[in-house]
Amino acid sequence: MLLDLRKINQLIDLWLDEDVNYYDLTAKIMVDDDAVAKFGMNAREPITLSGIKIAEMIFRKMDPDCTFEATRRDGEMVEEGETFAVITGNAQALLTAERVALNLVQRMCGIAGLTAQYVKEIEGTNAILLDSRKTTPGLRMLEKYAVTCGGGRSHRLGLDNGIMLKDNHIAVAGGIRAAVERAKSHAPMLTKIEVECDRLDQVDEALAAGVDVIMLDNMSNDDMREAVKIVGGRIPLECSGGVRLDTIRGKAETGVDYVSVGRITQSATCVDIGLDDV
Repeated sequence: MLLDLRKINQLIDLWLDEDVNYYDLTAKIMVDDDAVAKFGMNAREPITLSGIKIAEMIFRKMDPDCTFEATRRDGEMVEEGETFAVITGNAQALLTAERVALNLVQRMCGIAGLTAQYVKEIEGTNAILLDSRKTTPGLRMLEKYAVTCGGGRSHRLGLDNGIMLKDNHIAVAGGIRAAVERAKSHAPMLTKIEVECDRLDQVDEALAAGVDVIMLDNMSNDDMREAVKIVGGRIPLECSGGVRLDTIRGKAETGVDYVSVGRITQSATCVDIGLDDV
């Protein structure tokens, strides 16, 4: 599981502070302090599961002694109407944690499900689906993890995970070769350097400069096929820009190694999950 549980615990405190503030007024008034409840997390539509461990951590933050029994794992398909987790514990605590837990899991499942659709579209090609940094501030770790639950992979977690030379970096540096030389002179030894190219002559230049990866940005499929021929498998090629469900197959079939899609995190819709008395 590519999650830092220490960091998640810090985030859970922030999420609960935002929602609860001083205390859950409704639960305190309506529910006895020692009341015990048993709730099931139910899929109200077909979902690709992601975030089950996060839900457990949120409920346990409010009631460390609660029991959390999950019948499904992240990455598995859950049918409409299926109960995939049962939580038993202090009723006040579980009701207070309910909305934060559901919000996170609904969001993560939405991303996992959309990712799975994109992955299915490129089955049979050699291309691998990547995410981007187009994530919700504060939720990047969870949203990128959700991508992996749907069968995708992470491009980079943050700006410190690799050097990506985009058009503005290249313009400031005075060209691709100058930008790459400067990057190589300062980058840590294990850091990869990727260059964004939107023309075929830039592909030649980037290849000559000795980059590790080339991103083909908003190129036509014909130009990408030509870029694949130019590179000849010497370094990986990534396709980016204008990638949708109805276009990704054609882009993957050009022969690129990776297709990055911002929509799987930026435009995913939350699924419908309920917490019901059982």
